[in-house]
Amino acid sequence: MDKKSLNVLFLCTHNSARSILAEALLNHMGAGKFKAFSAGSSPRENQKPNPMAIATLEKAGISTKGLTSKSWDVFATSEAPHMDLVITVCDNAAGEVCPYWPGQPATAHWGYADPSETVGSDAEKLEAFTQTLHQIKRRLAIFTSLPQESLSKLVLENTARELAQK
Repeated sequence: MDKKSLNVLFLCTHNSARSILAEALLNHMGAGKFKAFSAGSSPRENQKPNPMAIATLEKAGISTKGLTSKSWDVFATSEAPHMDLVITVCDNAAGEVCPYWPGQPATAHWGYADPSETVGSDAEKLEAFTQTLHQIKRRLAIFTSLPQESLSKLVLENTARELAQK
């Protein structure tokens, strides 16, 4: 791959929590090397990012500008940005049949528990979002530090899949 930024799409079912956290975090950490997007396999009508996801990102000093919940269909069109890597971040989306992605990007699955399903006080729920953000950040710290030559399609896919074990 050349020196252009790599486009990474994070997928989840509703595109309101984990995929939103991952998109914002990679755009924050990517230093121009990566451009992150997120989408859902079946976002609800009028779906918006979870307010606790937004609060968690803001508390961490990560921009939430432009974050929206959207269907993965937006990225399966010929007009959509070409994706280099598609990562599912929830088990539901991982088991679904994905649309055909133009350019056949590398794929991987990084499973995270859904923080929006946490039962408890607002403080406990916010802590669940914070823990999920930290889990995503650990993998992305390794991912974003990869040298440019490690970002060919095959190496990218293998590395992203290996990070699922960390």
